[in-house]
Amino acid sequence: MRHYPSGVTIVTLNSATGPVGFTATSFASLSLDPPLISFNIADTSSSLAALTAAQSVVIHFLGEHQRHLAQRFARTAAHRFGDPALWSALDTGEPVLHGTPLWLRTTIEQLVPIGDHTLVVGRVVKVHDDTEEEPPTVPLLYYKGRYYRPTPLADDVD
Repeated sequence: MRHYPSGVTIVTLNSATGPVGFTATSFASLSLDPPLISFNIADTSSSLAALTAAQSVVIHFLGEHQRHLAQRFARTAAHRFGDPALWSALDTGEPVLHGTPLWLRTTIEQLVPIGDHTLVVGRVVKVHDDTEEEPPTVPLLYYKGRYYRPTPLADDVD
């Protein structure tokens, strides 16, 4: 699956022991009515137990300027929230990463064990969108084990 590019997200949640988060490149939109999304988490992830106990999560869509966050949240859990200047908590408790142009707060609707992963289905209950800022935010992509930025193609001429 390394040959299929994907957008980079970070999923965060509040747990009994504090904030939890991880990088995920498996985000997908499932339905507009109701507004449902999905992502996967490996069964070996240190974040799985906290996720299965959570009621809600925040999914952050990263811009190219946030590669450092994608790398930070792909590393050991102890380092993810080590810098308190990078995040704050919503009134509902979930951590939100500062400077993220688009994030969704979702309630967890379903957890489905599939192979060596768990599929998470969430219902979008809040959208934070600062993507109309100037200059426009360019999304961060992941492809063949590396981070990329998209480059627009020239318009097709008929």
